[in-house]
Amino acid sequence: MNDRHRIELCWRERDEETEIVHAGSKESVLDAAERAGIGLPFGCRTGACATCTGRLLAGEIEHARLPRGLKRDFEKDGYVLLCIAHARSDCKIEVGSDVQTDLVTNPWK
Repeated sequence: MNDRHRIELCWRERDEETEIVHAGSKESVLDAAERAGIGLPFGCRTGACATCTGRLLAGEIEHARLPRGLKRDFEKDGYVLLCIAHARSDCKIEVGSDVQTDLVTNPWK
């Protein structure tokens, strides 16, 4: 198994601007982004709050533990928690605060 994977981060709110990071197999996507000087939204760092939600567009991600902040239906739709997500292949992930808002129902709409 390759120990490092290329991760393309696609910013929805920046007109699909992309940034590339490389993550080791034991490194979360969030940690790899921070190491590269890229600030992603996050809160708890334990998979409980969903502030760091991203949407997997291509590749394979494995959560280090149960993503408590993510409903199973959202996980099936490709959403991942970047604080506990580990790349298992090269990946393309949609990131930014707008992605997390996909998971929040607005009762006033």
